[in-house]
Amino acid sequence: MNLEKILAISGKPGLYVLKVQTRTGFVAESLTDGKKITVNLKSNVSLLSEISIYTYDGEKPLTEVMQRIATNENKGQAISHKEDNATLAAYFKEILPDYDEERVYPSDIKKVLNWYNTLQAKDLVSDLAPAAAEAAEETPVVEEKPKKAPAAKKAKAKKEE
Repeated sequence: MNLEKILAISGKPGLYVLKVQTRTGFVAESLTDGKKITVNLKSNVSLLSEISIYTYDGEKPLTEVMQRIATNENKGQAISHKEDNATLAAYFKEILPDYDEERVYPSDIKKVLNWYNTLQAKDLVSDLAPAAAEAAEETPVVEEKPKKAPAAKKAKAKKEE
């Protein structure tokens, strides 16, 4: 599993896995306790694969940031998100040295570390690497121009009398 099916739902603690889409929303399963919930389309839902962290050079995808945490921690648990803000900022600076300190708040760092530890506890951190590696290993595809179908010959209908 990669981050494409992992959701953060506003107003709900923890992370969820997208299970089934319905007409009025979707069904998600909590990674924390395994309970399934229905979420309507009006809820504010974020896919982890779509989240990025601000850096001075632009933005880094959350997948890449989590991969850096996993590398730094040998795929083990990161520091607790309940540490004080100075400790969290120093740790995050070690992971992502060029993160924009003015636009990335302590609450954002807490979320990232909490999410990482949640994924690590469910042994989903090892699955982050293949998604990043696949993107890097993509080989260019040479497109062939489709051959034109031979024009249909008009059948002449001859009436024999």
